[in-house]
This record gives sequence, C-alpha cells and structure tokens, in this order.
Amino acid sequence: MEIYLKDSKVGYSMTQIGPLGEDYLIWEEVVLNLNLMGQASAMRTNIRCVVDREFRLKHFTFRIDSGIVRFEMSGKTEGRRMIIETGKGARKKIHTIQLAGPPVTGSGMTLFFRGRPLNTGDSFEFLIFDPSTMAQKEIVVTVAGRESIVINRIAYRAFRLETEMWGQKLIFWLDEAGEVLKETGFMGLTLIRSSAAVAPRDLKGEEAYDFYEMASIEVMPKLRHAERLTYLSLKVDGLEKAHFDAGILNSGRQRFSGDTLEIVQEKSPLKGDYLLPLTDVSEAIRPFLSPAFNIQSDDPEITAQAHRIIGETRDPVAAARKLMAWVYTHVEKRPTLSLPSAAEVLETRTGDCNEHAVLLTALLRAVGVPARECVGLVYANDRFFYHAWTEAYVGRWISLDATLNQMPTDATHIKLLQGGLDRQTEIIPLIGKLTLTVMDYGYDSTD
Repeated sequence: MEIYLKDSKVGYSMTQIGPLGEDYLIWEEVVLNLNLMGQASAMRTNIRCVVDREFRLKHFTFRIDSGIVRFEMSGKTEGRRMIIETGKGARKKIHTIQLAGPPVTGSGMTLFFRGRPLNTGDSFEFLIFDPSTMAQKEIVVTVAGRESIVINRIAYRAFRLETEMWGQKLIFWLDEAGEVLKETGFMGLTLIRSSAAVAPRDLKGEEAYDFYEMASIEVMPKLRHAERLTYLSLKVDGLEKAHFDAGILNSGRQRFSGDTLEIVQEKSPLKGDYLLPLTDVSEAIRPFLSPAFNIQSDDPEITAQAHRIIGETRDPVAAARKLMAWVYTHVEKRPTLSLPSAAEVLETRTGDCNEHAVLLTALLRAVGVPARECVGLVYANDRFFYHAWTEAYVGRWISLDATLNQMPTDATHIKLLQGGLDRQTEIIPLIGKLTLTVMDYGYDSTD
C-alpha cells in the first residue's frame, strides 16, 4: 500500500500472511517519512504476529526504528492477560496488561475479511491491541454499502466498511475477495493499493505537509513573550464534539467553567515537604514512583545517572531542578517519530518533547521523587502545538518542562491528560476538532 498525507506520498506498508500449523503468521512493515517542523523524519515499524484462525492475537514481536531511537518488544496472550517483554539481557523487563477480551492487531483486522461473505448492514466487533501504545480499544466495523472505486485507473466494485477509533473515523474499501483497496483515516492519511515494486518509490520528505503543524491550533490574538506568561484565559470549543472528558481541565492550576479555561502558573516552593527518597507513600502516590514499560526508573544506568546528577541533594525541589536542567542540557532537541523509552533516550540523548518527558520522569522516580507524564498543548510560533512534559510531587505537584527548561511551566501549558502511553491515545479525538481563542493573559508583576 502507498501512504499519502493529503496529496503527498509519505510512506508505504507491506503485509504478508501465511499458514503456520493451525494458525496464521502475519508480517507487516510500515515506513513513514514525514515532515516534522521542517525536517524529514523517518520511522519504520515491523510487526510479526501469530494469530488463530479467527485472527485473535496469540503472540507478537514489534520493532520501531526512527534512525535515532530503536525500541523492540514482544508479547503473548495468556487468557485475559498480555505478557509483554522489553529489553534484553540484564535490562529485560516483564509487564502484564489485563485485557478486556481476545485482542486483534490492526494489521490482522483487515485480513479478517478475506474470503468472508459481506452484506450491507453487517457489523463486526473487535478488541484492537496496539503494541506501539499498549492501548486496547473495542471497535465495531460496519459494512456501509457497495460503491465503485478507481485505483490506478482500474475500476473496482467495492465494499465500503466504516468504523471509529479514538474519535477518528476510519473507512476502508475491500474488493470482492476481501482484499484492501484503500483506507482513509487519522489526520487525512490515506493508504492505496500498490505493488511491492512501486510502493517504496518517490517518497516526499521535508517538502510534504508539516505533520506537527497540521495537528496544531491557530489562535488569536497572538501572545507575546509566552514563556513569561503567568496567567492565561481561553475560550475552548470542540470538546463535546470530541467526546472529551473535561474533568482534568478543572484540576491543579487549571479552572474550567462554561467554555472558559483559566490557567494560573503555580509558584515553585523553595523546599519540598520531605527528604529523599520519599518513603511514606500513600496508595494514591505509589504508582508515580514505580517503573513502567517505557519509564525504566529501576534500570541500573538510569538510577546511577540520576544519583550522579543530584549528588548529596536530599531536597526534592532542588533535585527536580537539577534533573530537569541536566535533561534540557544533555538531550538534543530533534523531532522524532518513535515510541519514547527512557532507557533508549539516556543512551541516544536525542528526541523531542516525548523523549525529554519520559527521561525526566524516570530520573525523578529513580531518586524517589514521584513523577508523572503530562500531555497537552503549549504555545509556540503563534500556534498551540501538542506537547509533553512532567509533573513532580514535592509535597504538592509542580510542573517541569525539560524541553523548555521551565519549572514551573509557563501558563500556556494546557494539560489535557496525565499518564502513560496507553492513556495518551485519549487526546487523539481532539485533533482537528479543538479550537482556542485567547480572552486574557498576564505576566508576573514583579518581572
């Protein structure tokens, strides 16, 4: 399949399936070459999975390679659990995910329809498992009708199938044999049937549409010296259309009433309320001290580096400031298409806001400061861009941005959710639907 972003060819995918005993072996490779902030950024993913005859996932290996960061994992289903393995040798980790039901991979879903009789109005339910985010999602695919479609000057009589995933409508067209002719979906990405020889040719790079800018939100009026803002008031529209739970907009330093969001930059305390490491931990705080599959805070190299950075510091505020400054200074800022992994970032010392956020979160947890990832929006170049940063618990939560070297973050940081990769898919429905209008803003009067 050739992959297009609007009218620019930005990648390709190749999928193969064959019998393996009583099962099927599926192999899929996807190559994307996107323009991120004016730079051509490549990503290659490879998944090899074994599914049963109903295309239910039994086990898989998944690899993602951006040319900068490489990440590999494998997994297998055991009843209602997915056992995930990451890392190699001494760095190998085992993680367990509870499943809502028998999972299907995205690459296996369209293969499910090969050779099956389809009729308009038929519907099929799947629990999709995405290895790149560790997220699972129940979807319903409906046969919407029959229509003619032309691919490379050849007319086909096709079945049109529709579904919705993470708030984005997905449409795919199948020929009479159930083979995929075309798919349209997330942010205008379109896949069109091609041959193995033609699909990899003539990929666009930096001359294609800027992917980050396409997802960004233009706002009026413009903000001056956004990095110094301590107060921001915005009119927010589009939340209901995206079915987004706005509860997080009314927490911490954010207040949301009607359609108005106010953000007041918090003050950074001079000292924390405890000495490192935090040992008297409540149930609510404990998860933010624990390692996660891409926040390897128990990794020996991350732990050693974190303690080298803070030295004899026992105050969590001072330690957090030292760790943030180290990440800001030592990680090259470069747009990256990848699955952010703290252990990989410590090794490559390269990445965008996601890589900065996961590494800082892991370093904080490694020295006993509870920390969590935040995802939302930040103002830059007259627009709001989707962004990631960190919060640390020092007696109360304080925001830190290792990409911008801010503690606390400026008032243009709008938190939309907090949590790991499996939760971050929840903001996808907002992309393309959310609109913002600046109502008021202010600076610290002591500046």
